[in-house]
Amino acid sequence: MLFRSVIRTTVSYEVVVVRHLATARSKVVQTTDEALEGIESNITLLSGGFGLSGVPDTIINALKEKSHIQNITAVSNNAGLDGRGLSQLLVTGQITKMISSYIGGNRTFEKMYLTGKIDLELTPQGNLAERVRAGAAGIPAFYSPTGVGTWLEEGKLPVRYDETGTKVLKSSVPREVREFNGKKYLLEPAIVGDVAFVKAYKADTLGNCWFRGASRNFNSVMGRNAKLTIVEAENIVEPGEITPEDVHLPSIYVDRVIQSSTPKEIEIHKYSEEQTTENASSEVSEAELKRQKIVKRAAQEFQDGSFANLGIGMPTLAPNFLPDTINVTLQSENGILGLGPYPKKGEEDPDMINAGKETVTLAPGASLFGSEESFGMIRGGKIDLTILGGLQVSAKGDLANWGLPGRVKGMGGAMDLVSNPKATRVVVVMEHVDKKGRAKILNECKFPLTGKECVSRIITDLAVFDVVDGKLVLIEIDPSSSVEEVKSKTEAEFEVSPNLKSIEI
Repeated sequence: MLFRSVIRTTVSYEVVVVRHLATARSKVVQTTDEALEGIESNITLLSGGFGLSGVPDTIINALKEKSHIQNITAVSNNAGLDGRGLSQLLVTGQITKMISSYIGGNRTFEKMYLTGKIDLELTPQGNLAERVRAGAAGIPAFYSPTGVGTWLEEGKLPVRYDETGTKVLKSSVPREVREFNGKKYLLEPAIVGDVAFVKAYKADTLGNCWFRGASRNFNSVMGRNAKLTIVEAENIVEPGEITPEDVHLPSIYVDRVIQSSTPKEIEIHKYSEEQTTENASSEVSEAELKRQKIVKRAAQEFQDGSFANLGIGMPTLAPNFLPDTINVTLQSENGILGLGPYPKKGEEDPDMINAGKETVTLAPGASLFGSEESFGMIRGGKIDLTILGGLQVSAKGDLANWGLPGRVKGMGGAMDLVSNPKATRVVVVMEHVDKKGRAKILNECKFPLTGKECVSRIITDLAVFDVVDGKLVLIEIDPSSSVEEVKSKTEAEFEVSPNLKSIEI
C-alpha cells in the first residue's frame, strides 16, 4: 500500500509540474516602455556585448529616449562605435561614468574622456569579467595577478581629466597587495549592477537564454548579476524549445524579455587570404616588408599541439605562415577556443568575431564560452603562448603596449594575458625603432606598463632577443644587419649569445 501511495504522489507531482509550466507567467513584454519600467536615475547599468557583437541595441536605443534617466554608471567592455550602442548615452549626457577595458575607435568616448566630460574607470578585461561574475556570486572582492606592478596597482590610472586633457583631476584607487605562494596579487572589488541589458539569439517566455556563436561574450555574466535583467532576443520561443543543456543563462536571472528589432552589424570585415591577395597592390612598402619579416619569424614560435592567444595587429597574421606539420589551437578572449581562418566574402557572420572585432570562422573541434571563462583559462595558465605587439620593452622584460602619455586607449585583455608568465610564454613583436627612429627596447619603459618582467622573447625587424634572468641576450640577427647596428638602435644593454645565428624566414 505504501508503494502504491508513493507512485500516486509522484504522478500527481508530475502533473502539477506540467500544469505549472503550462500556466507559468510569461516574462515577455511587448514594448520598450514596459521593458524599462521602474528604471530611475543614479543606477549602475551592466551592458553585454563586445564591439558590435551581442550589443542590446534595441533596449539601449529606447533608454536614449528616456532623457530623465540620468547619472548612469555604465559597465561594459567598451561603448561600441560613434552613434551606436552605449555611445549614444554618452552624447545625451545620461552616462556620467564608464567602467570599461578599452576605448577603441570610439571618438565620442575618447573625446569626452579627454575633455573631462565623463569619468572612466579603466579595468583590465579579465578583471572586468571576474568583478561582474564575483558580484553575481555574492563575493565582495577577490585577489587577481593582473596588473601587479602597473598603474593599476599604484592608483595612477586617469579617471577624469580637466577640459584640456593635460591635467588629471581624479585617479584610480591604489590596490591592496597580498602575496600568496611567493607571488603578488591585487585585491579587486566586485561590481554589482542595478540593471543589466542582455542580447540573446534565442530566449523562451520563461527567460531561459541561448547565445549564438561568440555573442555570449559579456552577456551571460552581466545577465547573472543585476537586480533587474532585461533580455532582448532575436527569437522568442516556447519553454522546451531550448534544450536544457543549451541554456546559457537560466530563467532565474531574467526578469523581462523583449523582441530585438535592431539589425546586427559587423565592425571589421576580414576575408580569407586568397581573396585579399587578389586585390592587393603588387607594390609592397618598406614598412610592410618589415612587418612581413617580423610575422614570418614569429610564426616559428608555435609548437605542435599548443594553445595560443594572439594580440591585435601583427600577431594575428602569424598563423598564415605556419607549416602544415604544426597544429595549433588559437584562443580569442571574447569566448572562442579553436579559431579558424577569415571567412570568404559573403560568408561573414556578425556573431563570429575575434578579439580584434574581425570576422572569423571556427576550426573543427572549436568551443564557445563567455568572457569570464576565457580569462579564467588565461590567468590559470592554460594558454601556452601569447604573441603581443609592443610599444616598449625593458631590459628586464617589462612590457608597455596599451597607452602613451595623454593617449590612453585602454589595456583591453593585455594585462591579463601577461599575468602568468611562468605558465604562458609571452613573445612581443614590434619594429626595432619607432617612426622617429627612437629605440623601443629600453633600460626602463617610459610608457605605462602592461606587465612587469613578463616577456620571454622580443622579435623585431633587426633581431631576436631572449630575456634570461633579467638580462637581454641577442640570439638571432637579420642577415642584412650587424651587431653594431643593433647596438646603435637599442638603448638597453645586452649580451650576444655565443651561438648567435641569422634570422631564417
